[in-house]
This record gives sequence, structure tokens and C-alpha cells, in this order.
Amino acid sequence: MGGLSIWHWIIVLVVVLLVFGTKRLRSAGKDLGEAVKGFKEGMKNDEDKPTGQLGDQSRSEESSASKEHDRSAQ
Repeated sequence: MGGLSIWHWIIVLVVVLLVFGTKRLRSAGKDLGEAVKGFKEGMKNDEDKPTGQLGDQSRSEESSASKEHDRSAQ
């Protein structure tokens, strides 16, 4: 008695379709799929680069940019 039967799921699906409409659900599914695809690509790109170099490179770029800003201000 604790589980939901197929008829319960069909009723839930019909109610969701009536509330949100097929167009909105289709666009939400597309957005979710693109987000998952982007996340997978991001994870794949992170595996290609060594972990230490990414952080060190951005820090050195920030410090050189701030030094040049300080020089131009003087």
C-alpha cells in the first residue's frame, strides 16, 4: 500500500501537464539538458588541466594586472 501504482503516476503526469503546459515543460527539459551537457564539458575540461596550474596562473595574471594599474596611476 505504501508504493504508488502506475495509475497514480499517470494522474500526476496529467496534472503537471495541465498546470505547466507542454510548451513550458519542453523548454524546461531543453534548458536542463543544455545545463547537464555544459556541466559534463566543464568537468571534462577540468580533468585535462593539472589542478595546480589553473589557480597559480590566474593569481599571477591578477597580480601583474594590479601592478600595471598601480604604475599607470602614479
